[in-house]
Amino acid sequence: FFPSLFLGVGKTTLIQKVTQALKSSGIPIDGFYTEEVREGGRRTGFDVVTLSGKRGPLSRVSSDSSTSRREYRVGQYVVDLVSFEQLALPMLREVNHGSDADKKICVIDEIGKMELFSQAFIQAVRQTLTGSGTVVLGTIPIPKGKPLDLVEEIRSRKDVKVFNVS
Repeated sequence: FFPSLFLGVGKTTLIQKVTQALKSSGIPIDGFYTEEVREGGRRTGFDVVTLSGKRGPLSRVSSDSSTSRREYRVGQYVVDLVSFEQLALPMLREVNHGSDADKKICVIDEIGKMELFSQAFIQAVRQTLTGSGTVVLGTIPIPKGKPLDLVEEIRSRKDVKVFNVS
């Protein structure tokens, strides 16, 4: 796992380069990464991009400061939980329910505040980490303030190697 305290240090770029190298070596790999969405030079949100080429919104800047009861927010961003789950969960279920012969590397970029609004995602990540034979290549944030339970659980696992990206 690659944690970082700051946005924009290159975690996703590193994940993409490693993914390309593994794919070109013929190693089976699946998963997703998050990518900034920019308009007019300013970041307006993040998309989820699967390694199979599907893309959808993870979050967008909201101009409205009021929150509806079903709205999930991180700072100025409103999280599109439905879109995120439609893209991430089928891939994780496929990884988790494949036979041992189908085991592959699973890319999860990232396990952060936005993604952790999804209880189904939390369960799927836990299942992926405990599944036999699946290697997870992922990114997690360095805690700022209140720690995120799943992130700390991952960080403290004996079978996880953490590399700090700066």
